[in-house]
Amino acid sequence: MKKIAVLFSGKGTNFAYITKHLHNKKLKIAVALTNNPNADGIAIAKENNIPLEIVDSKAYVNREEFDTIVVDRLKHYSVDLTVLAGFMRILTPIFTDSIKSINLHPSLLPRHKGLHAIERSYEDEFSSGGVTVHFVTSKLDDGEIIEQESIKKDNLTLTEYSNKIYILEKEVLSKAILKVLK
Repeated sequence: MKKIAVLFSGKGTNFAYITKHLHNKKLKIAVALTNNPNADGIAIAKENNIPLEIVDSKAYVNREEFDTIVVDRLKHYSVDLTVLAGFMRILTPIFTDSIKSINLHPSLLPRHKGLHAIERSYEDEFSSGGVTVHFVTSKLDDGEIIEQESIKKDNLTLTEYSNKIYILEKEVLSKAILKVLK
C-alpha cells in the first residue's frame, strides 16, 4: 500500500477527509505534520492513531532552517507522496528539491496565487472559480497542474461560494492523490 504524508496548518478539514475516505482503504497516511502547535488538525491525527510531527515554524530563524527539519522528519517515514492540505508555508528548494509533493489551492491557477484566493476569485471578472491541485515547486503556486475543477459563481454569496469551494477541494485533492500514486 502506498504511503503519504499530510501537512497542514489549521483546522485540518482536508486532512480529516483524506483520513476518512482514503486512509487504510486506498493508501496509508504514514505521518501528519503541522507547523502550528495549536492546529485543530492535531486532534484528527491523534483520534486516528496517525503518527504526528509538530515542527513549530516560529521556532526557526529562517525558512531554510525550518525546511531542513521538515525534510529530515519526512524522510524518516519513506512516503511515496507528501500532500500539502492547508499548509500555510512558502517552501524553499531545500524542501521542493527533496520531497515529491502536491498542493491544494482554492482557485483556478494561474489565477489568484497566494493568500485570500477564494475572496479574490469571487470578486474577479470570471463567471466561475474553482480549485487546483498542483505539484509543489519553489515558486509559489506555480507547479504543473494535476487536477483542476471549476464551479459557477452565478448568484452565490461569498459564503455560499466559499462553502462550495471547501467541498470541491476535498474531492479534487483526493482524486489528485490517487492519480499521482498510480
